Amino acid sequence: MSLLVVGLSHRSAPVSVLERAALHADAQVKLLQDTVAAEPATEAAVLATCNRIELYADVDKFHAGVAELSTLLAQHSGVGLDELTPYLYVHYEDRAVHHLFSVACGLDSMVVGEGQILGQIKDSLARAQVLHTAGRLLNDLFQQALRVGKRAHSETGIDRAGQSLVTFGLEQLALGAEVSDWARGKKALVIGAGSMSSLAAATLARVGVAEIVVANRTAERAERLAEILSDAGDVVARAVPMDSVPDELTRADVVVSCTGATGLVLTAEAVAAGRGWVAQPGADEVPPPFGPGAAPSGTTARGSAEPSGEENCPLDLPPMPVTPGFSVLGEAAVAGMAASELEQHAAWVDNAPRPQGSVPVVDPAQEADVIAALAATVAVIGRVPERRRPEPVAEIPRPAPSLFLLDLAMPRDIDAAVHRLGGVRLVDIESLAEASADAPMAADVDQVRRIVADEVAAFGAALRAAHITPTVVALRTMAADVVASEIARLDGRLPGLDDKQRGEITQTVRRVVDKLLHAPTVRVKQLAAEPGGAGYADALRTLFDLDPETVAAVSRAEDSTSDEKDRGSS
Repeated sequence: MSLLVVGLSHRSAPVSVLERAALHADAQVKLLQDTVAAEPATEAAVLATCNRIELYADVDKFHAGVAELSTLLAQHSGVGLDELTPYLYVHYEDRAVHHLFSVACGLDSMVVGEGQILGQIKDSLARAQVLHTAGRLLNDLFQQALRVGKRAHSETGIDRAGQSLVTFGLEQLALGAEVSDWARGKKALVIGAGSMSSLAAATLARVGVAEIVVANRTAERAERLAEILSDAGDVVARAVPMDSVPDELTRADVVVSCTGATGLVLTAEAVAAGRGWVAQPGADEVPPPFGPGAAPSGTTARGSAEPSGEENCPLDLPPMPVTPGFSVLGEAAVAGMAASELEQHAAWVDNAPRPQGSVPVVDPAQEADVIAALAATVAVIGRVPERRRPEPVAEIPRPAPSLFLLDLAMPRDIDAAVHRLGGVRLVDIESLAEASADAPMAADVDQVRRIVADEVAAFGAALRAAHITPTVVALRTMAADVVASEIARLDGRLPGLDDKQRGEITQTVRRVVDKLLHAPTVRVKQLAAEPGGAGYADALRTLFDLDPETVAAVSRAEDSTSDEKDRGSS
């Protein structure tokens, strides 16, 4: 059997795909059950966080395993296989072990070095144990990953390389200011009471907010979290039902949301209604051509008059920004056009009806003359020369934010359109991914990588050595049976032996057998632990003609003992 992982994360897929592929708790349970029911897999575990979805399995066939796990991920995530496949990564055997150990150490996190992933790995193992989808391999793997992650955090300064996703998100909200200075005295609303929301609430309390309101669908969990926060520090904390969120929005300075909802928890309309704000044009919107205000009645942003509209224009002119004293129906709009097109355009500009009250940027007659002159030029040079371009339109200044929103959910809880509201700053998983892409990594990262490499080698050696252990046990069991059989035969041939003599002979024979087997069995374990050593178990079974069923029975007994031990320690 072999370890296989198929997954996608913030490193392989855009946030939009991760958001759609997010697995809620029930979907994770069904995915695990269907995976172990599939032919190639005997064990399975799911690691699902806000920025990764990974399916681990013990499979007997690589290609069939990849195909089956990919199909199952697509089915349970709701994203089509053809769409999902380009973003999937596959790790096998030692590479799969290396990947999970790196994840456990925070090397593969959006914020390098964050420690919250350890809790998520622990939860994944516990879920697989409860559902009995984790056998000996995945139990050993995930428990070792937890030990490796703890070792990395205790022996290195990886914590200095990054912070938790919550802390990093608050730093982005603070826009370069000290988080404690930015947060001091603010009122915070935390939506959700799960592990991420609890971490966010605790972090907000630590950095000095004055009040924390916890909203959750389950009132008991919200009340419990508020009680813990109140007991732990100076912050004032209280719990409210989810239907109180609109009222709390009118008082909150900071909102952190991380729920398991499949739809939006906060829409842009709800935020705007709660604060009395209106949408502001974003960087991707073209401002109206008449300065910071709206375009005059009867005109469009392209300068054409209504109600005749531009649909009557014989040309398909692209919209262009406008500078004072320059018409988009003039030179820049027609630069590069042929003479026949210009003649059509000139006739349309000259004859288009103008409703009363319109405010043309340039006199139509003058504009028609300009176009006629350009048409004459085009007859000589073939195309219209582009003599001048409009100046870039200055970005409309946005008001300083007074409401800060941090969305840590996947799929998102807060409508991305709230960024168009003046006075609102939104940081979500997508913007965090962009901000962390160029974040410097501490020198301790190299030390953690060395730890991971050493631990992967040690785990592989232990796994290969464990693979031969049932064969060695079966060999020693067979030798003990041979000794017992020969002693019984000796009793029949020498019935006059007393107990002392019989005991001496038995001990002598056993010592001889033990000494003969000691060196080969010790050596074969050493050889089996080395890369490529899996074949030594087969060689041992062949040389000593061991019954395969006896070896399998020993292996099953060890797995059963290991499972009971794992359940007792979880």
